[in-house]
Amino acid sequence: MSRQTYRINEWFYSLQGEGVRAGTANLLLRFSGCNLKCTKEDMGFDCDTEFSSGKDWTLAEIVQNLKETAPEADWVILTGGEPMLQVDEALIDGLHEAGFKIAVETNGTKPVSPKIDWICVSPKGAEHTLQQRFAHELKYVRSYGQGIPKPSIEAQHYLISPAFEADGLPRKNLDWCLQLVKENPRWRLSLQLHKFMNIR
Repeated sequence: MSRQTYRINEWFYSLQGEGVRAGTANLLLRFSGCNLKCTKEDMGFDCDTEFSSGKDWTLAEIVQNLKETAPEADWVILTGGEPMLQVDEALIDGLHEAGFKIAVETNGTKPVSPKIDWICVSPKGAEHTLQQRFAHELKYVRSYGQGIPKPSIEAQHYLISPAFEADGLPRKNLDWCLQLVKENPRWRLSLQLHKFMNIR
């Protein structure tokens, strides 16, 4: 059964700032709500995204607003919060029918439809909490002293992203992640370039 409305926090047109698809133009559709609370004490970093507020939209309103924002865009990234708390088959089919390719950024605690064109899983908790088992890219955000877990997800690309803090990227986090990649060469470094460029 499809949802009547989806609670949306914001949407905008920008460049993907991190990961394998960094530098590509995308509409970003941010869903309200999350099932996790990321804090420095528990995860090594504090969540820096406001996703608690929002407005309820129908599928038709979502498509209309996206098309009006960037008629030339062909990719939309579903993000949050945790988008998979709301994303259903009706939304996926509707976006595809409107001509969009779909990427999702998820914490992996909810299963992702195989209809989605690009899946980025960025786990924020223990491996046993993950329900998604495949990703095009698997990305761990790491602070100084945090190792790489043994992944429970099969991925095409394995990424390590140094954690930012309120005043920027600490050098010790960057150096730590550089060392992790050197010691584990199937992984690659992914920087949040949008934060360096000060763009959304």
